[in-house]
Amino acid sequence: MKVNPVGKLLTEVQASYLAGFIDGDGAIMAMLERHPEKRYGFRVRVEVKVTQYHRNDVIWLLALTGMGYVRKNVRCYEWIVRDQKAAERLIEIIAPYTHTKIKQVKIALEILKHPRQSLANLTAIAQLADALSAFNVRSKSRRKNFAAMIQVNSSRND
Repeated sequence: MKVNPVGKLLTEVQASYLAGFIDGDGAIMAMLERHPEKRYGFRVRVEVKVTQYHRNDVIWLLALTGMGYVRKNVRCYEWIVRDQKAAERLIEIIAPYTHTKIKQVKIALEILKHPRQSLANLTAIAQLADALSAFNVRSKSRRKNFAAMIQVNSSRND
């Protein structure tokens, strides 16, 4: 992650352009993953993704931000930011300039900043992940109820 002398990752113009690009061709998602090392067996992860048909249309995002990675999907290329600290930093950078995904930005930041000490906290985060997934068009056909998954897989003694 490059930082200019003023301590900002991107200029205002770059941040606003990136926000518009994510607004139009990106997704801000949260998913529940099984994780055996976590106390309750799950973790909620926020992911920012931009998908394009040509590699050059996403590789510059990696060069610009120093965050995430680019991978080839079946027919397209994706720039993906999965590291939680990087995702939080990226979302905070684009938040003032986001227009169409402002609700997703707010929910994602709430997920990233929410404490994770108890089963109740994890359930609350999973409910936020459910709310965030409702915004993503592709998630509607394969949407899972994350909060219910945690309740089913946790014992009453937790």
